[in-house]
Amino acid sequence: MSVKKRFFLIAGLLAVFSALPAFGSDGTPIDTGITAWMLTSTTLVLLMVPGLAMFYGGLVRSKNVLGTMMHSFVAMGIMAVLWVLIGYAMSFGSNVMGGWFGWNKDYFLLRGIDETITSSGIPEYVFSMFQGKFAIITPALIAGAFAERISFKGYIAFIALWGILVYNPLCHWVWAKDGFLFNMGAMGAIDFAGGTVVHIASGVSGLVAALYLGSRRGHPKTAAAPNNLVMTMIGAGLLWVGWFGFNAGSSVSSGLLTAQALTATQVAAAAGAMGWILIESIHQGKATALGFASGILAGLVAVTPAAGVVQPWGALLLGFGAALVCYMAIAAKNKLGFDDSLDAFGIHGIGGITGSLLLVFFIRKSWMQAAAEAAGGSWSVWQQLGVQLAAVGIAIAYAAVLTLILVWIVNKVIGLRASTEAEMQGLDHTYHGEQGYGMLNPR
Repeated sequence: MSVKKRFFLIAGLLAVFSALPAFGSDGTPIDTGITAWMLTSTTLVLLMVPGLAMFYGGLVRSKNVLGTMMHSFVAMGIMAVLWVLIGYAMSFGSNVMGGWFGWNKDYFLLRGIDETITSSGIPEYVFSMFQGKFAIITPALIAGAFAERISFKGYIAFIALWGILVYNPLCHWVWAKDGFLFNMGAMGAIDFAGGTVVHIASGVSGLVAALYLGSRRGHPKTAAAPNNLVMTMIGAGLLWVGWFGFNAGSSVSSGLLTAQALTATQVAAAAGAMGWILIESIHQGKATALGFASGILAGLVAVTPAAGVVQPWGALLLGFGAALVCYMAIAAKNKLGFDDSLDAFGIHGIGGITGSLLLVFFIRKSWMQAAAEAAGGSWSVWQQLGVQLAAVGIAIAYAAVLTLILVWIVNKVIGLRASTEAEMQGLDHTYHGEQGYGMLNPR
């Protein structure tokens, strides 16, 4: 056989074998298209963490830029390890302790899913890693509320305990198949991609921690201007891009629902950004870069629980509505004088509440019809609003109470607030022995 014929024979065999379906150990076929999208989504959600680090890092003073960015990066290590150890088992295992959290011994260290394929046709490893990225970014969001005044070791202890005792139970209640909020009412508490689990929980927890720690030294009399708004804008852009994986990936599919969620995400982000600078222009006479970036986040946060559930016009209204409500929340914060350093509660907490409640007025007809059938024809928007109110209230109360307990314990055992000397010198020098900008003197 000639070399040319051998080449075409080998190429043909490779093409045939590559087209054959793959199977898990139990014979379940792998959907390579969905798997490819979920791998991409997992990567996009992880990209959001350095994006958040840049967003937050640019907003603090130069003496705290590395310390603030480390809050996001260290979560990538701590929360990922905890997720493999017990996080996935607690979040997606079967009900234990009356349904407070889940547990599955096969999920401990991910030992029992080595060849498991989910009903969606993707390796369970992929689903686990996708969900694990949410567990990483949620405590990182909290850090924005108490930036520039928390000790590094105290922060590490806090987010580790918070992930185990707050995030994992909330995740189980809302997203696990036997979670009580997942099964509340005809449709369950709607949280497509993390309105309650991620944004309300992190925003409320951030507010509680910020109030417990107290304000930064000199706040609000001493100016604390952002050190690098260019970096903040790049961070906002990365968050926008990563959010497509965050929301559209939560469909755990690669079809119509994915497209619907992606479209809603894009529309809400744009509406939030334009709404914010419009409000800002009317109220202050200027449209700022920080305002545009804040509007992006407000729109994205509000559409997170609703992506895939609402049509584009609903996403548009959610984006504009979130910009207005979040803008007012930050204005109220400035008047009340509490120090939510980087507006974690004002954007994530308030935006998450806004989206979780208002989405009921924009639910697409196909979801309404499915809910009505499940309820035997008795379902209504107002019933769903009651479910959403219950879920939001439970998430707020649980996150607030547990966070207060955790910050008190960590502060007593390890110490949570940075010392006055450390705060004056800056977190970069005190906790990391470095400077963010080389030879520049910290402000």
